[in-house]
Amino acid sequence: MAFTPLNALNAFLVVGRRRSFAAAATELGVSPSALSQSVRQLEARLGVPLLTRTTRSVSLTDAGQRLLEQAGPSVEQALEALRTATASAGEVTGRVRLSVPTIAVTTVVTPILVRFAQRYPRVEVELRVEDRFVDIVAEGLDAGIRPYESIERDMVQVRLSKQYRFVVVGSPAYLKRKGTPQRPEDLLEHDCLNILMPSSGARYAWELERGKKTWRIPVRGPLLCIHEATLISMAEAGLALMYAFEPTVVPHLKRGTLRCVLEPYAAKVDGLFLYFPSRAQVSPAFRAFLDVAREVTAERS
Repeated sequence: MAFTPLNALNAFLVVGRRRSFAAAATELGVSPSALSQSVRQLEARLGVPLLTRTTRSVSLTDAGQRLLEQAGPSVEQALEALRTATASAGEVTGRVRLSVPTIAVTTVVTPILVRFAQRYPRVEVELRVEDRFVDIVAEGLDAGIRPYESIERDMVQVRLSKQYRFVVVGSPAYLKRKGTPQRPEDLLEHDCLNILMPSSGARYAWELERGKKTWRIPVRGPLLCIHEATLISMAEAGLALMYAFEPTVVPHLKRGTLRCVLEPYAAKVDGLFLYFPSRAQVSPAFRAFLDVAREVTAERS
């Protein structure tokens, strides 16, 4: 990769956004070693370190964070202009970068993406499925999808789903073997599938509510996991009870492989929202995605 300041800047921006030389090299179509050399040359030219590298991770220095935040939008805008130059008049091109949690993929994102891809085939969507809390501005993303309660108040928010519940479910075999809990406190006597919090590595305390009273139950059980499909499989197999985002287990409830327990205590959440910075310069590609998201959501309401 020959060194030019703009090439090196773009290389750094992709690494900073991805937090990985390997992932950035794949996106740019170059080798990780060439990418690393280009970033080092940029650091030498600027006289400051931009990245802190270890054998397992890449993080931004303060100078790198400032450069990512200040230069990222302008460089992306310039790249978008280059892509647009080859498009037909009125054709939408470019890339939309999104961070979404696992629970939103099948229930919310898939219908939107299918229609969007059919309508705007020249737009590439970069979908990051991750359950950690993401700073979409720092990581150069257009938007994220999260529950209302998890979104900062200075963000523009667009509703994508109705209010939903988190429910406790178990297989008929488990309930026959262990009995059915009647109160939140009964969960302490049951085997439960523990949810691993990706940001902290801590176990998630199951949240239940009834009226104005709430419970946070520090459940214990044979498995600690973050992968929802695995948790559902283990619950269906009768290993333990599961705390689930209700829309993802509806098919299993209809088939009878899982049953809801403690329904009067199911915690309600206001819904899933698409969010993005209120002062962001919205690209034509993201504007088109936003319009399709609103369209699909209105049809499902």
